[in-house]
Amino acid sequence: MCNCSPRLQELRTYIRALHCPTRWTIIDFIGDGSRSTKEIYGFLAERGVGLTPSGLYYHLSELNRAGIIEVSEYREKGGGAPEKVWKLKTRKIVIDLLENGGADL
Repeated sequence: MCNCSPRLQELRTYIRALHCPTRWTIIDFIGDGSRSTKEIYGFLAERGVGLTPSGLYYHLSELNRAGIIEVSEYREKGGGAPEKVWKLKTRKIVIDLLENGGADL
């Protein structure tokens, strides 16, 4: 972890979350609605993205950690663990490049 300003930390978080094309595909697939983990996995598999279930959870957790997606609900299915349903938490990321928000120095 670096001893950086909060703005730089925020930028690093977004870069880490968005550097991977698979994550952009996930974001596009979720869109303005919500999608279950199973739906996301199936969508990626149909497009030839070779991903294990644990690999998908890694991508989802990185997007979640950055505040880009969030769990919107849990679906109960057949007595097993509830399935997570994801939605976008934010549609736009704005980063102020000036330390003090643009005030005169």
